[in-house]
Amino acid sequence: MPQYTVRRRVRGRWSLTTSRSFWEGFTPAVLPGRSPGPNDALHTVFRVDEDWSHAQAEVTQDGQTAIVQVTGDGDLDAAAAQVGRFLSLDVDATDWPQVGRRDAVIGDAQRRLPGLRPCGFHSPYEAAAWAVLSQRIRIAQAAKLRAQLVRDHGDDGAFPAPSRLRRLDLDLPGRKTEYLQAVAEAALDGQLDGARLQTADPAHAVRQLQSILGIGPFAAELIVLRGANAPDALPRHEGRLDAEIAEQYGVGRALEDIAELWRPFRTWAAVHLRALREQRTHEIAGPLTTSRHRGIGAREEIRGS
Repeated sequence: MPQYTVRRRVRGRWSLTTSRSFWEGFTPAVLPGRSPGPNDALHTVFRVDEDWSHAQAEVTQDGQTAIVQVTGDGDLDAAAAQVGRFLSLDVDATDWPQVGRRDAVIGDAQRRLPGLRPCGFHSPYEAAAWAVLSQRIRIAQAAKLRAQLVRDHGDDGAFPAPSRLRRLDLDLPGRKTEYLQAVAEAALDGQLDGARLQTADPAHAVRQLQSILGIGPFAAELIVLRGANAPDALPRHEGRLDAEIAEQYGVGRALEDIAELWRPFRTWAAVHLRALREQRTHEIAGPLTTSRHRGIGAREEIRGS
């Protein structure tokens, strides 16, 4: 199978070790039946949203250089670019430390999570599918549903391609099958293009995505912030983030006001706060979490509304 290697200079602080720990505790990233790779590498399998082909990636770090090796049967240049997006390697974070200087809470988070770059979903398509699967059920249940979908209809660990997903007649709770089919149609129509959503106005993108059947405000935010991995957007429907704001800044403080100090890295700041909260409380960790995967981002995503 063809291979393609890219050496990408990462601008700003970056630790593959810290990011890998976050990644391996991120529920949708955990691959059923697979062991984690060597300590110095991050491994994952995904769909390339340029052509929906299957790809595998191995990422290693050499100083400030990310070495991304992708293997697959489709557009490998697009696959490498997508890896850079879902691992936030494409973001110039030179000014990220300044956010910590302006906000002592974020500064503390930066010190406790050195070099963390928020790792998102492989694509907005997978984020949307996860949002549907996790609606109104616990994360552990959603993880089982996703694992079964990958096992029965995926491709060597990769989530089913949208052309396949839209044809499946699945035995899922409520209207999840119908909603997943709508997500698949939206992906094929180009509504879930990762590169476009990453650079779009976040508020506008969130409104547009709610035209997809089954995608509400929470899910639309998840798609933009963690699917497209937009670095400067604000989650307004995240109850546990609100709880952490009250914990760290005081009851009654408005997220919008506090987050002004976080620009242009509002997503990054929010993810750091949520990662630290989960590390401290384990409030989302479910029975599927093992010691191997109980990283700093363990079970980081919350259930849909």
